Amino acid sequence: MNLLSNNVPSEPRTDTRPSLLFLCHWLPYPPDSGVTIRSFHILRSLARGFRVTALCFSRRTEEAVPAQDLTQRLAALRPLAEVEAFDVPQEHSMWRLAWDHLRSVGLNRVYTAFAYESPMVSARIAHLLRTRHFDLIHMDSIVFARYLPLLGHVPVVCGHHNVESVLLKRRAQVERTLWRRAYLRHQARLMEREERRSCTRCDLNIVVSDADQKELQRIAAGARSAVVPNGVDIDAFQPSLGRDEGLVFVGGLNWLPNRDALQYFCDEILPRVRATGEVTPVRWVGVASDEARRQYRDRYAVELTGYVSDVRGYVRDAACYVVPLRVGGGTRLKILDAWAMGKAVVSTSIGCEGLAAEDGRNILIRDDPESFAQAVRTVLQDEGVRRRLGAEGRQTVERQYSWERIGESLLNLYSSLHRSQTSGEAVVTAQLRPTRW
Repeated sequence: MNLLSNNVPSEPRTDTRPSLLFLCHWLPYPPDSGVTIRSFHILRSLARGFRVTALCFSRRTEEAVPAQDLTQRLAALRPLAEVEAFDVPQEHSMWRLAWDHLRSVGLNRVYTAFAYESPMVSARIAHLLRTRHFDLIHMDSIVFARYLPLLGHVPVVCGHHNVESVLLKRRAQVERTLWRRAYLRHQARLMEREERRSCTRCDLNIVVSDADQKELQRIAAGARSAVVPNGVDIDAFQPSLGRDEGLVFVGGLNWLPNRDALQYFCDEILPRVRATGEVTPVRWVGVASDEARRQYRDRYAVELTGYVSDVRGYVRDAACYVVPLRVGGGTRLKILDAWAMGKAVVSTSIGCEGLAAEDGRNILIRDDPESFAQAVRTVLQDEGVRRRLGAEGRQTVERQYSWERIGESLLNLYSSLHRSQTSGEAVVTAQLRPTRW
């Protein structure tokens, strides 16, 4: 496995900021997906108060980021941290992929414990902890739990983009193949056991919503947690004039919940939207194979754009932003983007779970195909409804979901944890919960 570094020079001795080791399961640049957007903004926020060294798994990106070279991506992160990138071993070997699944079943341990097992990462963590002092360690996902024994007594914060065991259970519910459904349920049980074991070993667990915090508390009673919501760049995503026609969804087909949402929408909802005979343009923005693009264009008259580096033009031109998700965890940044651009949103309950979504005020929430389609038709036909929902959505993100405000709260949270560790004071639960806006 190759290791690449951005060759950042050592920080000068005059830099008195505390140091932080940032372990990330996805190189957070470019910030063009839910995972990378959150990871990037967390890294950016922490870099304001900490000297950050980041070890990141660099996943294969041929489908998603065709124009981005790994060296360029590392260079883009250079102002924030000293970053090193590592391959995900199983992505380069079908034998390793199969072996990871076999080990999971045979040893009765969650699959991700093996999928992210890398001798190079283990060796690098051990070397850094021997040769440098770190005040805090941030694990950006529970998938790094296998590395906890290497981290010694350094305080550890674990970030949870969602509660993984809940996401696996939901995936199992919509899986049509019997053996896959059984395997996902088994993995959900194994992941819940991993969460129960590992989250209590961390000094703090960061979740994205109150709903996720309740789930984590149910699974790992006694685990200390705090809510740091997802956010949006409210300066980059702003309302602007567009064609105001048709429907849009943003999400690549390289993620199962998005594939399920697309098929569900095309089979169950779209025919009802088009029942009057009107032509309703639909654009599904994100990674998609050429075969998938042809299939959905020919069968459903739905345009799959493939990967685009900037989704704002597609969102701006749509009259309605749809989120027909039936599987999900955490909170959906796609809705925050739509709200920030002043777009009317129609979503399932799972699609807007964990957000400050109020049906009829800043969003329309519908969970069956007929009522979802009716809500979409209402938005398409009634400009007043579109404008009202869009304006309320924009106000919602301005009040609660600006990355700048969230980042300030996050940095205060980590700084408070660092101070409590260095002074030996007990950590007060109230200190670990960011201010609500």
